Amino acid sequence: MDAQQFLAEFGHIANAPGGVDHLRELILHLAISGDLIATESPIDASPLLETIEQQKRDHTEKKRVIPKQASVSREIVKAPAHWAVCRLGDLALTITGGGTPSKNHPAYWGGDIPWASVKDMKELKFLDDTEDFITEEGLKNSSSNLIPPGRIIVCTRMGLGKIAVNRVALAINQDLKALELPKEVDSNFFLIIYKTREVSGTGTTVSGIKQDQLLALPAALPPIEEQSRIVAKVDELMALCDRLEQQQQQRRKLQNALRQSTLQAVATATSPHELQTTWTRLADNFGQLSSAPEDVVSFKGMILDLAMSGHLSNIAHRHASKGDELLDAIAARRIAWSMESLDQERKEALAMLKKIRIQQASTPDLALPEHWVWSSLLQVSKVIIDCDHKTPSYSTTGFHLIRTTDIRDGEMRLHSTKMVSQESYLARSRRLVPKSGDIFFTREAPMGEAAIVPNGSPVCLGQRLMLVRLFEYLFNNRFLIYAIRSPSFQNRLQSSAIGMTVKHINVGDVENLMVPVPPRIEQDRIVAIVDGLFHLCDHYMDQLTRKQRMATNLVSSAVSTITGITTEPDEEPMKAPSTELIAPIRLGETPDIKAQAPLAKLLTRHNGEMSAKDLWQRYGGEIDAFYAQLKTEVAHGWIQEPEVAEMRQVTAERAEA
Repeated sequence: MDAQQFLAEFGHIANAPGGVDHLRELILHLAISGDLIATESPIDASPLLETIEQQKRDHTEKKRVIPKQASVSREIVKAPAHWAVCRLGDLALTITGGGTPSKNHPAYWGGDIPWASVKDMKELKFLDDTEDFITEEGLKNSSSNLIPPGRIIVCTRMGLGKIAVNRVALAINQDLKALELPKEVDSNFFLIIYKTREVSGTGTTVSGIKQDQLLALPAALPPIEEQSRIVAKVDELMALCDRLEQQQQQRRKLQNALRQSTLQAVATATSPHELQTTWTRLADNFGQLSSAPEDVVSFKGMILDLAMSGHLSNIAHRHASKGDELLDAIAARRIAWSMESLDQERKEALAMLKKIRIQQASTPDLALPEHWVWSSLLQVSKVIIDCDHKTPSYSTTGFHLIRTTDIRDGEMRLHSTKMVSQESYLARSRRLVPKSGDIFFTREAPMGEAAIVPNGSPVCLGQRLMLVRLFEYLFNNRFLIYAIRSPSFQNRLQSSAIGMTVKHINVGDVENLMVPVPPRIEQDRIVAIVDGLFHLCDHYMDQLTRKQRMATNLVSSAVSTITGITTEPDEEPMKAPSTELIAPIRLGETPDIKAQAPLAKLLTRHNGEMSAKDLWQRYGGEIDAFYAQLKTEVAHGWIQEPEVAEMRQVTAERAEA
């Protein structure tokens, strides 16, 4: 390894996203390629393999002895010429599998024998303790053996790639294997080799690697003395990585504290001059206060809370009118609307008046400018209606059906909506036909998102959505969107939410949610200010995103350049699944207990959301059967339509990666 080259690239690697992990990976690869230490008088390690093979021939446990592996070409293993090139199975004497005692038999559990499974395989070098214990009877029933201390425990199914050395006698389950090493192989060096192997698995339900494939992985063995020196150097460098990571975490913690302190100074400014001073300080030091896109997200939240507490209004002269005068104007216009409207609109107008007469909403204990007032969402609205709760039937053409997944970050995304026929559109809009300028609000999955209906795109409400219509010349709909998106509003929303698995909010509680009400001219001014600040935030966000992307690319390039590692298989590659399922899967309407909805019931037990891969693995069975069941449950509304739910072919390049 070129030390100057490594030092030149070190900063790029260490400061990139996940940079310390990349450094740890780099150290391991340099260790097994012989580039980590210098050797003045190399000793041929080939005789070690013959010694190990002789021990296998003399071993007493013949049925567990690992047979001699097929030879491997030195061209595919980057190692010094004096190292012995071999297979993983050539470095171990025996391999022992695990068992599966009956979970339902009380006599098998609660004994004194540690029982190891995947959940016990932490990211540590040693396996010292386990969560479960079995009895002698349980051990006999499991078909497992008591594994003596000092064996290498590896995962071959769930938790593929995990490895540890057991320091206590224990039994293992069917997802683990135990390898016995000869004295010619340092166990710590074996850990390094294993962690740098491409231990990839196959399987339609749970990914796993076959024993023969595991033992056939290529490896290289240095002399014993060299193994010890490499292990010592790796431990030394890993300790330095730990210190570097700790320093980065401390720096990040200080940066977060400084950013929050600076934001707090802006938020608590008591005069226009103080606000201008603290704001200038924040703007001038934004680069030092933010190092990741999520920092900008919190900055946007602070802007919205400042706007909704009246602080941004200090930047310009306030208007002489008051918020309560605006509420009076809205109330008067609502009464006039009830008198001049006809048919369904008249019903909705009268229903609104009745709701307001009996509404009981509590005012937040948060200070507002003296000319602002608190008001419920119901009071500032012309009308609020809930969606049709029937499961919609989709169509290939027609009208946009807006689902909760189509509303994100204050925007209504029409590029991936489902379509409904005109008949279904009219049925779902029988109470009120949505029009541009209306606000759609999500009650569940996710809760509290809102967006304005755009011009020229007929839309209708999907499930778990509400429509909020304002008197557009009295109340600025974009001000209301910003109010809903503010962290203070979202906190009030969370306090009103219900549900053990998937949080949601009832219609009446949505109507009772409180928002600040400044005069209309001040709303317009605040919206213009927030728009400008968000434009700057988006600029910073783009810069940070590009910076992280460039850093990540530099890391990949640097690691590849320094190590020269290529992943060219020397044999026929293991068969990988030809398709993959992408997108998170979220719970929709809770199915009846008698409904044939196994996927929705799995989601219910896992907080209403799982990755598609996890849900598939827990469901079991072939992928086609899983996908068919998923489509059925989506059609019934038990599962939300994923934003991107597709089976896509895995290209040859990705399958090999």
